[in-house]
Amino acid sequence: MDYIDYYKILEIDKNASEADIKRAYRKLARKYHPDLNPKDEAANKKFQQINEANEVLSDAEKRKKYDKYGKDWAHAEAYEKSGGQRQQSYSNQDGGGQDFGGDYDFSDFFSSMFGGTETQGKRRRTQFRGQDIQAEFQLNLKDAYTTHKQVFTVNGKSIRITIPAGVENGQTIKLSGHGSEGMNGGPNGDLYITFKIHNNTHFKRMGNDLYSDVAVPFYTAVLGGDLVVETFEGKVKLKVAPETQNGIKVKLKGKGFPIYKKEGNFGDLYISYQIKMPTNLTEQEKELFSQLAKMNNHE
Repeated sequence: MDYIDYYKILEIDKNASEADIKRAYRKLARKYHPDLNPKDEAANKKFQQINEANEVLSDAEKRKKYDKYGKDWAHAEAYEKSGGQRQQSYSNQDGGGQDFGGDYDFSDFFSSMFGGTETQGKRRRTQFRGQDIQAEFQLNLKDAYTTHKQVFTVNGKSIRITIPAGVENGQTIKLSGHGSEGMNGGPNGDLYITFKIHNNTHFKRMGNDLYSDVAVPFYTAVLGGDLVVETFEGKVKLKVAPETQNGIKVKLKGKGFPIYKKEGNFGDLYISYQIKMPTNLTEQEKELFSQLAKMNNHE
């Protein structure tokens, strides 16, 4: 794997703060985003490198490993588990020791440490599994309502994933083999994607059910009548019973959110009626209400 200077990619120095990294990423991501450069392969490659750099440098633990091991940062865990932290030198064929100074290439060390030994003319190479990758995927609630495909870029690679309808905020899915590359022919790690869902609607989601407040005109609440309300997939007409009280809830069965990986199954939608009182009454209307009040007091 060729060495890529993530700091250079984001146009920052090694002392950059988390805020500096975030600002640099946002600035460059906007500049090289594929939507703004649809036919520019160089811009697309640059965008992938920017995402890869941000993926590493915005994570304190990954950044620490990258600063220490460079392009081999993803294999740091395997190296450290194999005694790298305890062993500062190794014996060469002459019985001497080799000290690993600041300029030592850890790739050479990994090769010498894990590359295997000569056995009857055959070279055995120790295999190591690639590191798992944790990533976040931003999604709007409307997008989570239907099963669809999206392109996800991680470690410079574009992965087309299917997002099932009904995925929840904070839910994590695993994509086997899409993590960091294995070492010496070892298997790749896995990619874990955690969804961060932003509610861009007036509905409140609780599990598979949706909740919504709906304004009901005062006269409709008193006398009854038809009321058109919004559901997640369109408008429906409801019958409002006479003398409907404020805060009454109505359940619309099957009009809620899709149930994850249960095609065709939905939660319910709960409508809460909010009586809308009349304003800017005319003198005649006030008089009529006064008469109604007097009639009510006589009863």
